[in-house]
Amino acid sequence: MNIIILGGAGFIGTNLAISLSKDKYNITQLVDKQLEYFVNIKSLNLPNMVYKCSPLSVNCDYDDLIKKQDVVYHLLSTTVPTTSNQHISEELNENVTLSAKIFEACVRQSVKKVVFISSGGTVYGKESECPLNEKTPTNPITAYGLQKITIERLLYLYNYMYGLDYRIIRLSNPYGPYQRPNGVLGAVTTFTYKALKGEDIQVYGDGSVVRDFIYIDDAVKGIQTIVNGTDRHHTFNLGCGYGTSIKQVLDTIERTLGIAVKVKYTEARKVDVPVNYLDITRYETAYGSLNPLTLEEGIKNTAKFMKTFYEI
Repeated sequence: MNIIILGGAGFIGTNLAISLSKDKYNITQLVDKQLEYFVNIKSLNLPNMVYKCSPLSVNCDYDDLIKKQDVVYHLLSTTVPTTSNQHISEELNENVTLSAKIFEACVRQSVKKVVFISSGGTVYGKESECPLNEKTPTNPITAYGLQKITIERLLYLYNYMYGLDYRIIRLSNPYGPYQRPNGVLGAVTTFTYKALKGEDIQVYGDGSVVRDFIYIDDAVKGIQTIVNGTDRHHTFNLGCGYGTSIKQVLDTIERTLGIAVKVKYTEARKVDVPVNYLDITRYETAYGSLNPLTLEEGIKNTAKFMKTFYEI
């Protein structure tokens, strides 16, 4: 199968590529803005991988990029939830218009399936009760969430008009190997890294914010199950299915690694929904129990990777 991952050098793309490489019949193209971004995954010498550099902008020739591809993974985003409300109009153009260009090219090139990694953490907003299922009203409080839900609606439209097949994965909060430990996403990864380094951990609010954290291997397994599955639904929540507070994450890191964490609490942010965790009943009804790794085991695996990869 010919597979292309747009935004393939990132955290999710890297782990997807590792998994896809295990099937000798897959030929996977990873596309990102600079070839230097692929340094980590290239070092693994994965079979049947092709690396391409592209600006991945609104003006790109997506027909040329995706021709002869069976499956297109859309992992592109120019923003993150915490800063997306600062430049709303620009972000909408760079993400929503770009997505429309991609989907139009997919129609012209007869792509068999588009996979869009949406956000279970931001599309639902803060007014609904948890656990959140796929029928929960979507009222995002960030432009990031608004972009994701708008792109979802575009996929529905292109399916309605042209029969473009698609799958939407509303992913919760993945963490684990190859996630940037000093970025603005990934509390579990960042906190684990800083704990190992003996650095201060910044927490917004009092640590009571609740999220659904899923280890990256479980996320990738779920994504591929959905993509290869035949269930009639196009949209799936994907997470552990239960909530864990930031304070519980910190306590688990201390207990699991035997390290006393140093925490600095700062003012809470308006973009943070107080409680968010997903109902994964639709997934498990269609494809069986996900059996995700516990937070303790996920932290152990993440710390083990970091000690080797970053030589901590």
